[in-house]
Amino acid sequence: MERSPVKSLIALFIIIAIGLSVGWAGSDFGVMYQGYPVFFLCAMLAFAINWVVFVPSNMAKSEKFYDLTGSVTYLSIIVLALMLSPELDLRSKLAAAMVAVWAIRLGTFLFIRISQDGHDDRFDEIKINPLRFFTAWTIQGLWALLTAACALVIITNANKMEIGGLGKVGICVWFIGFVLEVVADRQKRNFRKDPENKGRFINVGLWSWSRHPNYFGEIVVWVGMAILAFPVLQGWQYVCLISPVFVTILLTKVSGIPLLQQKGQLKWGNEPEYQAYIASTSLLIPMPPKKANG
Repeated sequence: MERSPVKSLIALFIIIAIGLSVGWAGSDFGVMYQGYPVFFLCAMLAFAINWVVFVPSNMAKSEKFYDLTGSVTYLSIIVLALMLSPELDLRSKLAAAMVAVWAIRLGTFLFIRISQDGHDDRFDEIKINPLRFFTAWTIQGLWALLTAACALVIITNANKMEIGGLGKVGICVWFIGFVLEVVADRQKRNFRKDPENKGRFINVGLWSWSRHPNYFGEIVVWVGMAILAFPVLQGWQYVCLISPVFVTILLTKVSGIPLLQQKGQLKWGNEPEYQAYIASTSLLIPMPPKKANG
């Protein structure tokens, strides 16, 4: 069912309002640049980049540069935070490097994938409606801001501390999540490249232990960043701990797992092998497959 323009406008207003609110909260106890909170400037930049790229994308009715723009957004707001923050300690530099490595890796992977596949079917109905398409680009700006919020707080925070034990735990958790995400994505891409697997679902490697190991890895990445940020948070900055919560809700309830489950049921829902895979394999957290009864 087509969403009415009024509902789309309301959704757009809510998305922007959330972004502005997080931008304000993250600026608490943060550094300023010429009278403006650096965190808030980063929030504005996250939206601005996506709105600019939306214009030619809407004219071409193309989603080709959507994911790549998401990575550029991450990199841009991190670079802006680094440039406008007068003091950069080791925690800040590590947080910036972690976001950059993650964004470059994921952006490159997704851009190569859409270049080879030709399109992203998530946008088939959205890109023909300018308002809905614009909302999708605005959501991406919010996604980048909320996801990177803990890293931005670390960089722009006036409160600087040594990394300490908890910070080291956060770095280790981030690394584990990053490796899981990279390995899962690579396994799936290699599986799809094999002509013998054309039209089949993946159930090997990490995918034999989880139906969505890449999503689990991404969630763990941002949990690690939140742990790294926690010791330096003050006042309203604690709102930025929404980062891993937002990522988890987005991937498990909104645009990640629900869409893939629906597509999977349409493709293979009548196949006993697929139903057995669903029944025996964890939805998200990797764990040994359940043994079949009998």
